[in-house]
Amino acid sequence: MKLQQLKYLLAIVDNDLNITAAASRLYTSQPGVSKQLKLLEEELGLQLFSRKGKSLARVTHAGEQVILRARKVMSEVEQIRCLASDFYQEQEGILTIAATNTQARYILPAIVRELRQQYPKVSLNLHQGTSDQVADMVTRNDIDFAIATGSSDLFGDLLQIPGYHWDRIVLVPNGHELTKIDRELTLQDLARHPLISYVFSFDGETALKRTFAEHGLDANVVFTARDADVIKTYVLMGLGIGIVASMAYGPDDHKHLTPIKVNGLFPRSTAWIGFRRNTVLRCYMADFIRLFAPHVDAEQMEKAARAVSQHELDQLFKNARLPVRNGSCGSLSAAA
Repeated sequence: MKLQQLKYLLAIVDNDLNITAAASRLYTSQPGVSKQLKLLEEELGLQLFSRKGKSLARVTHAGEQVILRARKVMSEVEQIRCLASDFYQEQEGILTIAATNTQARYILPAIVRELRQQYPKVSLNLHQGTSDQVADMVTRNDIDFAIATGSSDLFGDLLQIPGYHWDRIVLVPNGHELTKIDRELTLQDLARHPLISYVFSFDGETALKRTFAEHGLDANVVFTARDADVIKTYVLMGLGIGIVASMAYGPDDHKHLTPIKVNGLFPRSTAWIGFRRNTVLRCYMADFIRLFAPHVDAEQMEKAARAVSQHELDQLFKNARLPVRNGSCGSLSAAA
């Protein structure tokens, strides 16, 4: 049995049992992948896939067990390679991050700048998308870290470290009727207006919609977008009132937009950073986590790197006092 055969096996599984796609991703030939799969099955004396003609139809029960162990083997191999690399190239490497647009636009620039100052030989790749798209990148093993808010059910394969809390605000054009209300806004006030907010998850459920529904109200969402700057554009057009992350309101926005705090109307959100179990955190990776979540001390970082379950991390950080990042609408402060 060769490591190459296990690598080919996992590539087939990760490409929906499409051998041609697996070969393309591995930069090799389709016949070569098919041959190595056949040799592996012959050596093991097991049929790993059921077949329909020349195509692979599904993974057999025996195949599922072999694939599970193959992933563990290849994970260990990758850790050995990373450890060896750390001895010789601690200051060099490639860090690939997938983040939702709000985090990428308003939080990560300062973090990336500082990391680049510490590790000028580390290259960074940043991918942006909705939580669903970030989860898809995780599934394809394309990234080192995922940064998102909520949607933990999409990221069951990741260990998640909480980074900070953030709140939502309402954005309206200057002079809008909501700015003339001399009391705190209610959900009933918002329900009377068309709403513009972030793209919903593919299942159609969000904290925003749930909040209105729990109070017997309908959220009249007329437009959604991934990018807060796009939402601002359509708010200015008069299409509706915007509901965005507080951090998305910048110093220049006051010229045309008025932010209205809605303390307590919507649940406070928590942004987290996630990585796969058994990941060997190289020095620049650990420092990136600390820059994103500065409340994580050295001892907690060491324990997090060794954690094998999310329950361990939940216990580790259950008493953590996370900062609140609300941009121009609220200074960075400790959580209550």
